Amino acid sequence: MTDLLVLAGLVLGYGLISGRAQGTSLTPQMVFVAAGVVLGSGGLRVLSGTPTEEAVRILAEATLVLALFTDAARIELPLLRREFRLPLRLLGIGMPVGLMIGAGVAYGLFPAFGLWEAALLAAVLLPTDAALGAAVVGDRRLPVRIRQSINVESGLNDGIALPIVLVMVTLAATAQGDMGAPAAWAGFAARQVGFGLLVGVLVGGLGGWALTRADAAGWVSSTYRRTFVLALGASGYVGAEMATGNGFIAAFVAGLAFGTVARDQCPQVQAFAEREGELLGMVTFTLFGAVIVGPRLAEVDWRVVVYAVLSLAVVRVLAVAVATLGAKLRWETVLFLGWFGPRGLASIIFALLVVEEAGIAVADDIMVVTGVTVMLSVFAHGASAAPLARVFARRAEAFEPVAPERLAVPEHHVRHYTPRR
Repeated sequence: MTDLLVLAGLVLGYGLISGRAQGTSLTPQMVFVAAGVVLGSGGLRVLSGTPTEEAVRILAEATLVLALFTDAARIELPLLRREFRLPLRLLGIGMPVGLMIGAGVAYGLFPAFGLWEAALLAAVLLPTDAALGAAVVGDRRLPVRIRQSINVESGLNDGIALPIVLVMVTLAATAQGDMGAPAAWAGFAARQVGFGLLVGVLVGGLGGWALTRADAAGWVSSTYRRTFVLALGASGYVGAEMATGNGFIAAFVAGLAFGTVARDQCPQVQAFAEREGELLGMVTFTLFGAVIVGPRLAEVDWRVVVYAVLSLAVVRVLAVAVATLGAKLRWETVLFLGWFGPRGLASIIFALLVVEEAGIAVADDIMVVTGVTVMLSVFAHGASAAPLARVFARRAEAFEPVAPERLAVPEHHVRHYTPRR
């Protein structure tokens, strides 16, 4: 009960200053991670009761599913169809390049890591979390192409990274690095992505159609119109997992399909879902600081800090630079896209999956590196999102006009915490 009271107190306390902090360099993730570290078992031991790493993983999964669904529902699909090449480059080229660079850095930096352990760490840190740079995604002064590319990349790379993580787990857990038949793993990856896409389209499309028809007939109350999205996102995730697909891909694609079929339903549904997601995120990041990061701070050495900094500021930027070769982007845009690849909930979930896997000698080391990287990302990307978005917006105004990038986006496609000017 004490832990619940403390969590409630943190939410109430931040609520009193949330309006003042909105649009500044102080983000809720920064506040709640810091509170978790200070109050957890590695600090004052106020939060040291019932929360476990498994509980954090389950809560993080629920938070991520809701965030993926609502973020995807905000995307304007017709605009995305015209500007799909940049997200495709980031996913199809940037992720493999980032995996190779990250694995090489880890292999050279950590003496206890073999090749597969180094690749596993790099895979865990592949996915990005646009919510940690919300001031960027939600700033309508920025080009639509840039915002939607960051949003789409972060929505899809979670699900794409999971099969890679599972393959690396198998390789790292076996002494000879024998992963079995390549065809079997290729089939597994195809099922993860394919069934995830299929279930997402079906659940989101049918759900959006049903809600639109029922609402037009006057059958849906305002309360249940808003809660409908919670059940829809969860249905996509669970349905895909039951079909041996990837639940995270399904949740994101379901949001895309829902936002396309039921566009008129999005304003109210998204407002409710984002508020629920904000509360889940507060609790998740508090427990992340209290249960995962705080107790492991004594294990942090210079190699961990160096890798975390390189992962955020060098590996990601180089991967984006390679991915955008030939795309005719300005160097400011490449650096902006490269920097805003925060690590968040997906990396936490993947690292906890590694810890739960038997046979990986450096599993706790991977958890330490991931925890420090995510914590640094929370503060570095949170503090820089609003000021860098303002600077880049001013720079973008001086660029040569590109029509698709300057298209207006309806207000309900943007998070309600739009940065101050």
